[in-house]
Amino acid sequence: MADDMDRRGNVIVVSFQEDDHAYEALTSLKELDSQHQVDLVAAAVVTREEDGRIVVKDEIGDRRVTGTATGGLLGLLIGVLGGPLGILIGGATGLLLGSLFDIHDEDESESVLSDISRSVQAGRTALLAEVVEPSPEVIDTDMARLSGTVLRRGVEEVEAEIAAAEDAQREAKKQARKTLREKRHAQERSKIHAKIEELKAKLHRHTPAGASSSST
Repeated sequence: MADDMDRRGNVIVVSFQEDDHAYEALTSLKELDSQHQVDLVAAAVVTREEDGRIVVKDEIGDRRVTGTATGGLLGLLIGVLGGPLGILIGGATGLLLGSLFDIHDEDESESVLSDISRSVQAGRTALLAEVVEPSPEVIDTDMARLSGTVLRRGVEEVEAEIAAAEDAQREAKKQARKTLREKRHAQERSKIHAKIEELKAKLHRHTPAGASSSST
């Protein structure tokens, strides 16, 4: 097997023509790990609901580190993809098309998280895994046997975008709170103005005709 320096840590997403194949693929990955053809850090079979949520159907993790897939990097990834930010990077109107990706909203920028989000389609089951592999051929060949399409992105890239996404989400929340405060204050000023005008109108109605506010 290749030396550690030749092995690359990747996050893979495998989509299938038949959802049941995702479970077979998870078993197959475990076998490749036991044969030392790859080092399987964690894996999860997930389903994306029509509302965008991601549900973990089955998972395995490195007992030496987290014990479950959702306790490590995959857990963070699933949280991002299944949360509000995942809807934004995937495109909300795509829900109606069976995918979170809206082709009409596509921009020219490349995004690891967007690529992954597009691969985990609404209403479908997919396999997510973090692996260390000497080359992509081992897993690609094995997944092709199950009619699986493999998307592969480097762990460092995924971690970098998750960190950036967290910062972006925090900034978005701050901006949202600022906007809400401004709207609330504007609404309050409008209500105050309306109340003053109402009081002026009442005062005018109760002022006797010909009365003067000045003294003689």
